[in-house]
Amino acid sequence: MSSVATQQLETGAKGFVKDWESDKQTFHVPWGKAMMWIFLLSDTFIFSCFLVGYMNVRMSTRVEWPPVSEIFSLSMGGAPIPLLLIAIMTFVLITSSGTMAMAVNMGYRRDRAKTAALMFITAAFGAIFVGMQAFEWSKLIIEEGIRPWGNDFGAPQFGSFFFMITGFHGIHVSIGVIYLAVVALKVLRGDYEKKGYEIVEITGLYWHFVDLVWVFIFAFFYLW
Repeated sequence: MSSVATQQLETGAKGFVKDWESDKQTFHVPWGKAMMWIFLLSDTFIFSCFLVGYMNVRMSTRVEWPPVSEIFSLSMGGAPIPLLLIAIMTFVLITSSGTMAMAVNMGYRRDRAKTAALMFITAAFGAIFVGMQAFEWSKLIIEEGIRPWGNDFGAPQFGSFFFMITGFHGIHVSIGVIYLAVVALKVLRGDYEKKGYEIVEITGLYWHFVDLVWVFIFAFFYLW
């Protein structure tokens, strides 16, 4: 039996004050990681509300839903290829998850150069994704004439849900790119040599969450 389990606790108000002052911990999880998990949990509720609202409207609307594969097609050689751009965006984001996982691994090995390099690569993938999303938005707004309040393809709610959900996710990716770049610079500078590279794992938690959310957006919005 551990010494913690057999430790005698003082009773009464004096014992309570003493325990409070000694900064006791039930679960030995660093505050940074715990706070990131709490933030991601709250963000999960927000994205869930968006997607559930979208599915509710999608199933209840009496107006035909716009043909997603046609709207999001990309022409190559004169022939439209359905969801080509979305497939490339998904591949880029999933690949960035792999480089982020490698960065965390290198961080725990205390390999400063490789950790920073992999984080910069991950940030570059994120920036490419945001750039492609900006291209996608411009194509829909300018070429297809889709607006948040209506479109010529079907249900008017299509545009509002698309711009709200993908825009909110795009903001998260953009913040993640900045976050990755800042942490990578600090890693390269050697700021975490003494206190360890746990910050890399915390950054990775955020980035993997962003990637996971995109998988759900891809499945529910583009494939349904």
